[in-house]
Amino acid sequence: MEGLDWVKEFGAAVTVCDTEAVIIYMNEKSAKTFEKYGGASLTGKSLLDCHPEPARLKLVEMMRTGEKNSYTIEKNGVRKLIHQAPWYKDGAYMGLVEISIELPPAMPHYVRK
Repeated sequence: MEGLDWVKEFGAAVTVCDTEAVIIYMNEKSAKTFEKYGGASLTGKSLLDCHPEPARLKLVEMMRTGEKNSYTIEKNGVRKLIHQAPWYKDGAYMGLVEISIELPPAMPHYVRK
């Protein structure tokens, strides 16, 4: 995707799909994260095929409504923050982006005024 040179080596996994849920971009971290499922070769495939129910249904609903979704997971002892949100170009809905950030074991939390 044009203009995303900075995200290629970004320290979080970034996966982007179009309005039909077809994966159109994976940065290096995303390709490595999903290596056992095909890695970069997942580009051009349906994001929906990569998720079991009920996650698949949640993605379909997000694509229909434009809502955002954030949650944390832990897998193989690694905690991650997952943020899924619509992306736009010139105000037009273009699909979804998912950012997966590995979290440290102990992370401070601040409440600011």
